Amino acid sequence: MAFYSVNRRLVAGLALTGFMLAAAGCQSSDNGILDFGLGKKDPTAPPPPQDPKILASQLRAYCPKVTLREGTAYFNTYAKGATAKPRKKKGDAAAEAEAAAAAAQTGTNGQPIDPNRDPSKIIYQASVTDVTRDCTHANGQMSMKIAVAGKVVPGPLFAPGTVTMPIRIAVQRGGEVLYSQLHQYQVQVTDASAATQFVFVDSNVVVPEPSARDYQAYAGYDENIPAASADKSKGKRKKRAPATN
Repeated sequence: MAFYSVNRRLVAGLALTGFMLAAAGCQSSDNGILDFGLGKKDPTAPPPPQDPKILASQLRAYCPKVTLREGTAYFNTYAKGATAKPRKKKGDAAAEAEAAAAAAQTGTNGQPIDPNRDPSKIIYQASVTDVTRDCTHANGQMSMKIAVAGKVVPGPLFAPGTVTMPIRIAVQRGGEVLYSQLHQYQVQVTDASAATQFVFVDSNVVVPEPSARDYQAYAGYDENIPAASADKSKGKRKKRAPATN
């Protein structure tokens, strides 16, 4: 009986010791299950955010994104003379009625059609499909290469030839224009059954080195081209010198 009692006490003691060791092992584990924020920090956790200051190295790597202004992604070329209006003679009621009917023409949406922008008179329609840029920094300046990719689609009055597209590249800082250049870019179009792809690159964009990330670069079509001054000498007759005896 004594042996049995001692043995039972020994077994109970060993069991109690094992439970305590197991409990201690569970409490010392770093599996995060029982972590209430009082333990040691996770070495793999990201550092807390710092004060968002722009470093010089970040400015040297800064390259402004190129965007398209509203209404500058498309450019249409219309047939010459397509919008010519019939001549009106004084008292010619038929000619006046024809001119009034042409002016009152409306499109499928019920809106009046601008005779200078009649969709049925389009020769080509050009569009910008993508823009990109590349920047280098040196000598207190930032040089940019701005590329414009697009396509020219033949219109209802297609005729093989050259399309001249007015593409403007500009860089601004707020309301200040740092660079602005209008390019008359030409593309040869000969295939009436498919779109003609093109890529235009302006490699001469140079602006002051930015001190903050506040530059805006723009690319797109600009049809607001000032009309060229007419050649005053064209069509003028030379005055005859007075006759001398």
